Amino acid sequence: METSLKMLFLTLAITLLSKQCICVNSGFTFVLLENDEPAKEWWQTASLYQIYPRSFKDSNGDGIGDLNGITEQLEYLKEIGVSATWLSPIFRSPMKDFGYDISDFYDIQPEYGTLGDFDKLIAEAQSLNIKIILDFVPNHSSDQNAWFIKSVNKVPGFEDFYTWHPGYADANDPSKRLPPTNWISVFRKSAWQWNEQRGEFYLHQFLAAQPDLNYRNPKVVDEMKNVLRFWLDRGVSGFRIDAVPFLFEIKADEEGQFPNEPHSGDTNDPDDYGYLKHIFTYDQLETIDMVYQWREVLEEHRRQNGGEARIMLTESYSPLNIVAQYYGNSTHNGSHVPFNFQIISRIWNESNAYDYIACIDDFMKIVPKNQVANWVVGNHDQHRVGSRLGTDRIDAINMIILTLPGISISYNGEEIGMTDQWLSWNDTVDPAACNSNPSIYTQFSRDPERTPFQWNDKRNGGFSTAPKTWLPVADNYKEVNAQKEENDENSHLKVYKKLKQLRKEAVFQNGDTKYMALTQQVVAIARYFEGEPLYITVANIGPFKETADLTEIGINPTETLTYHIVGVSSKHTINEQITSNQIVLQPFESFILRGKTDVNQLESFEYFQYSVADF
Repeated sequence: METSLKMLFLTLAITLLSKQCICVNSGFTFVLLENDEPAKEWWQTASLYQIYPRSFKDSNGDGIGDLNGITEQLEYLKEIGVSATWLSPIFRSPMKDFGYDISDFYDIQPEYGTLGDFDKLIAEAQSLNIKIILDFVPNHSSDQNAWFIKSVNKVPGFEDFYTWHPGYADANDPSKRLPPTNWISVFRKSAWQWNEQRGEFYLHQFLAAQPDLNYRNPKVVDEMKNVLRFWLDRGVSGFRIDAVPFLFEIKADEEGQFPNEPHSGDTNDPDDYGYLKHIFTYDQLETIDMVYQWREVLEEHRRQNGGEARIMLTESYSPLNIVAQYYGNSTHNGSHVPFNFQIISRIWNESNAYDYIACIDDFMKIVPKNQVANWVVGNHDQHRVGSRLGTDRIDAINMIILTLPGISISYNGEEIGMTDQWLSWNDTVDPAACNSNPSIYTQFSRDPERTPFQWNDKRNGGFSTAPKTWLPVADNYKEVNAQKEENDENSHLKVYKKLKQLRKEAVFQNGDTKYMALTQQVVAIARYFEGEPLYITVANIGPFKETADLTEIGINPTETLTYHIVGVSSKHTINEQITSNQIVLQPFESFILRGKTDVNQLESFEYFQYSVADF
């Protein structure tokens, strides 16, 4: 026993001599010194950038963005510090839901180009060290997919490729059939569609033109794994998995029946998706295992072909305890990046600094050991940051997500501060809106955040030479565009590029993090690493002047801190010295301070502690 204790203390002493013990939110962790720091995989500190291909760049003048347009702008992506870009669906499609209704998972939509154009994009991107990630849409296909047509006709092997049910006879009219359940589509009305040819209903959790694949059929599982392998072989670096929680619905009982879902009480509109609690069609347990199986396909490909990791990003707006499961467990690897939608779903105009800190901390708490956090503030389904939270907060939000640890994920246009564009009913094309009516369509439309990228102040914002683009270009393109902001001394784009450059430093690659609310409206994020500079993000997310005491961070600011990056609304200049412990922030002002690192002093102060009473 005595020998064992000596060995234990010896091991601990060696550990403490070779590592810095740092107290973090969930307990204690060790931060390796720089010369011992293990190399991170490319994705663990990546800056990901979503491109909506239809709206990014039109290369042939038809008013629709395409693959060659993306290839033309790869240098721009390189310049703004993009590690990888994921493309919304580019597969062959009748475009009822603009690519999320796939008729051929193995081919490119002709509007976007050809497989040859895709291969060219991959080659050019690889030459610039930019990874290409595809949007994988596994829950459903188009009703024009050959698989569905075969299933309608009960071709052997395809009879149960989709979820079918005969429904019930209408008691008032036996010649009519009624859907098997009360399930509602995300895009409104019944999730069941009658198919006259087969004489049965099929399930569609989105458009009627998007029948749900049946993942209880092993042939479906195998086929979708083959889709992943096909694109991996063509050089993609991973996949963003769309609508993951919808993959499975509850298993039918022995008589082949499904249960109805209970009413939610949230709305009186029986056609609205929110009318029901989706306990039988969302977040079924089998979904997690399916994600683990897809991860194994990625690992299998890497084992066979070598090279860097191929990654999986999963879209789920589920509760955090479920999102945490996507990461994997002790026996299974899961999603590399289970999307973190906390800022999207919980931060609003009236949110204060404690709300921001709660969002950060709640997600950090669920990240398993040896995994990384991620920060998402926008995508093609969400109102743009400038419209959702106000244009005055654009720099603050970018500073927050780009200085937190892990992966940042931006939607194209957020770097220049694009905002939503109001569209008339006649210009609206989003099926989520078109399934409603002219009086309520704006509640459902995703078109405002999908308008074409604003490259310059020329016709159509430089997006296209066409007389008409698939969606109108936003009215403010002459004031808000990439070329103008590149030429301006002080712009959102310039701030964004500086932030991306900053992320390359060791403190952001390997350092530790603390975060706190300095006041009701001021968020502070400290990044530090032994032997490296200290960086502190300070953001006033409120509309009033705020005074914050920087000694609460655990340093003497007048001796150590200067302004390193400042937002467009700040009156401070780069390298300006902090002259007082009390720092005054103008409404919505944000900046990043740089100074000396005193890890021990930092560790003596309590960060990331907040009380429910403060909310």
